[in-house]
Amino acid sequence: MYLANENRYESMIYNRCGKSGLKLPAVSLGLWHNWGGIDNYENAKAMSQRAFDLGITHFDLANNYGPPAGSAESNFGKILSEGMGAYRDEMIISSKAGYDMWPGPYGEWGSRKYMIASCDQSLKRMGLDYIDVFYSHRFDPETPLEETMGALDTIVRSGRALYAGISSYDAENTKKAAAILKDLGTPCLIHQPSYSMFDRWVEDDLLNAVKEEGMGCISFSSLAQGLLTDKYLNGIPADSRAAKSAGALDASLVNEVNVAKIKALNDLAQSRGQNLSQMAIAWVLRQPAMTSVILGASKVKHIEDAVAGLNNLNFTNEELDAIDLILK
Repeated sequence: MYLANENRYESMIYNRCGKSGLKLPAVSLGLWHNWGGIDNYENAKAMSQRAFDLGITHFDLANNYGPPAGSAESNFGKILSEGMGAYRDEMIISSKAGYDMWPGPYGEWGSRKYMIASCDQSLKRMGLDYIDVFYSHRFDPETPLEETMGALDTIVRSGRALYAGISSYDAENTKKAAAILKDLGTPCLIHQPSYSMFDRWVEDDLLNAVKEEGMGCISFSSLAQGLLTDKYLNGIPADSRAAKSAGALDASLVNEVNVAKIKALNDLAQSRGQNLSQMAIAWVLRQPAMTSVILGASKVKHIEDAVAGLNNLNFTNEELDAIDLILK
């Protein structure tokens, strides 16, 4: 039987999520990859337990995570049933709906039909009475935003979820979504966008919009699907995402220009007493609007490294200027 580390809350940083009463760990664990039916279950279980032992209380999923779709939630439900579920009240478990999940016209996007059915399916797969945060995974250009946000409101009011969130919405639709939810009486808790040194689109308008609306912000792909690690400094490893035919990282991105950048960034990280992935996480968390970073991991060591990196979150102006110069 799993027994959590008694000292799990001593070193983790917890940040308030916008203007809500909820706090999230500075590093959250994402189950997008390596928790699916094709993956090693015991490794997924070990990573989940070690994350919680290190104070990571937030576990981020979506209905389509796997592969196959749904299997990450099913495996996480099994992990909970095998001991971690005893600590359910100490956890924030999130899931999402928006991408292709089942055949037919009701299996993706943002209709009320899809959103509520998907939430019910997620609850069953994980064996939960409620989900802490349920997201609209992507903006649906063909469904009225009022319908999608109304579905989130129903999901919260019915007790299926405690909070509502959105993911990958642009600044304009973020503001519209927040206004609709506010009028319904279910504030939008959080926005989940991609954000990394190589993907800075949120800096244009979104971070300001999130701050103005009193929402939290939690980033995904902050290691650029592994590109912002030391993994690709000397080519493409056989077990990497870039080496997989259906991997999340396009192998063409591991090119001469990008490798030169990550080598320069790696040198800067070492001068800070960090590895590249630790500095990449710290760089995202430097933003005042950023509540947490979702970490994708394939080994327990990746989780341990990420948490250890929280010991150095500060940057000098010279370091930030150097990073900008490298990324030009």
